[in-house]
Amino acid sequence: MKDILSPYTVKGLELKNRIVMPPMCQYSVEKKDGIATEWHYMHYVSRAIGGTGLIIIEMTDVEPDGRISDQDLGLWSDEQIAPLKRIVDACHSYGAKVGIQIAHAGRKAEDAEVPVAPSAIAFDTHSKVPRALTTEEVKGLLEKFGNAAARAVKAGFDTIEIHGAHGYLIHQFHSPLTNKREDEYGNDLTLFGREVIKAVKAEMPADMPLLMRISAKEYVEGGYGIQESIAFAKQYQEAGVDVFHISSGGEGPIAAFGRPGTHAAYQVPLAKEIKEALRVPVIAVGRLDDPALANAVIGNEEADLVAVGRGLLRNPYWALEAASQLKKETQIPKQYSAGF
Repeated sequence: MKDILSPYTVKGLELKNRIVMPPMCQYSVEKKDGIATEWHYMHYVSRAIGGTGLIIIEMTDVEPDGRISDQDLGLWSDEQIAPLKRIVDACHSYGAKVGIQIAHAGRKAEDAEVPVAPSAIAFDTHSKVPRALTTEEVKGLLEKFGNAAARAVKAGFDTIEIHGAHGYLIHQFHSPLTNKREDEYGNDLTLFGREVIKAVKAEMPADMPLLMRISAKEYVEGGYGIQESIAFAKQYQEAGVDVFHISSGGEGPIAAFGRPGTHAAYQVPLAKEIKEALRVPVIAVGRLDDPALANAVIGNEEADLVAVGRGLLRNPYWALEAASQLKKETQIPKQYSAGF
């Protein structure tokens, strides 16, 4: 019987349970050098002590102007490897596996003097108008994604997640709303994403699974829906993605008619559709903080893993609490055994 406390294996990644901490930006690099701080160490390691099976480090950017804010993490420099490795090693010592989300914010890079994007279209009326990347610059970014992946491997990460969701650069390329290019990257909207996948895979061990986060639905007028995202996810799967992390939105100001659900598990149907259409493992995310609900998503085989965001922000020991509530066996640190 599958439940959130049962183990899960994909390629060489063996997880003790199906609970995932999704990437959540901390905006805490006060020196603005992209280097992980003591805050990041305490933040992530406490979730490992708390029983989380897979911890995915927040959006970590492949170049300085690819950050949402200048206080984001980076992997564009070898100086950024050791502090991340310290986090990974500590998390491993407490039984968690660790991934990292590598990304570029594109037009949503708020602190870039001039953000870059597939096309010169601003996110909204309050945002800077980005500069359209040249074809050569697009190809240069592929190398930066590959270099970031190589650094992630050196830091000891167990898996890498490419951020193709929430209106950031890869999403901007595969969305008809934001890609109005006339070169090869406009003629084939998934070309950039597929080439990023290829560049990242080239730096990864063969048994390391590649994750990709996508927005399965857009919430603006003229935005794509689940059938379109199934089609582009299929191309990304063929390019080498092993697991999809299913979110939605982020591409622009939400239209009144397209407002996403605010109820629990509102994105789970999207995860289930992609899982069934592509026969691919998926991570479901979105208001799954209630242990019984999260457990049902696994038990009903709607997803293979569940990502708990706000719940893990509130409680580093969410996984231990979930096991207690669900009366499931789990490894509780002996120092905390009296609490359970």
